[in-house]
Amino acid sequence: MDLQEFSQKFAQIKAQGWVPSQRRGPTGIGHTFEHLLGLTENNIALPDLGKIEIKAHRIGATSLITLFTFNRNAWRMSPLLAVKKYGTPDSRGRLGLYFTLSRQPNSAGLFLDIESNVLRVRHISGEIITEWQIQDLAARFVQKIPALILVSALSETRGGVEWFKFERAQLLGETSIDIIRACLLSGDVVVDLRLHDKGTSARNHGTAFRTREDRLPWLFKSVTEL
Repeated sequence: MDLQEFSQKFAQIKAQGWVPSQRRGPTGIGHTFEHLLGLTENNIALPDLGKIEIKAHRIGATSLITLFTFNRNAWRMSPLLAVKKYGTPDSRGRLGLYFTLSRQPNSAGLFLDIESNVLRVRHISGEIITEWQIQDLAARFVQKIPALILVSALSETRGGVEWFKFERAQLLGETSIDIIRACLLSGDVVVDLRLHDKGTSARNHGTAFRTREDRLPWLFKSVTEL
């Protein structure tokens, strides 16, 4: 399916009005839209960009989604030392750094510090835990999500069944250092540390850069209504 075919099919889906979910739970909207679209994979082909993901979301939903993970050359402190100094115990008694960080210090004293085009995870003592060049984050974002079709739908529950009314589809593309920096400053992009103590090393599940579903268009330079 190409972009023109998608636009035509979306117009037909939109004209149907309210449709029942094909699956219960959070994944119901994506599964239902795929079913209506007749796609076996949740992507379409765009010229010069290859396969582009389609993201269906409920209008008003504010849950966090992961944009990408990025750890390469970022750690300025040994991850194991960071866990031992600033970690908190989980249900199994292991120390871990499982925090969603913003510019406000959390309970462990960790926060995001943005200076010029550098992003750091710091402790209130001044200690630097990780550091990224924002241009590297922007490049990683473009590598992971060169473009995205964002489909938005109203949602309501009737007799225990969720129904959707697909309202709009937007083609989102490109980003910039300035956009990523602004979203970090505003808190529209947050950072998840996800690692724990394995004894002689730290098990790192990947530092995740995340945003709210309704903020996705803010991360792109180009927003085209389909």
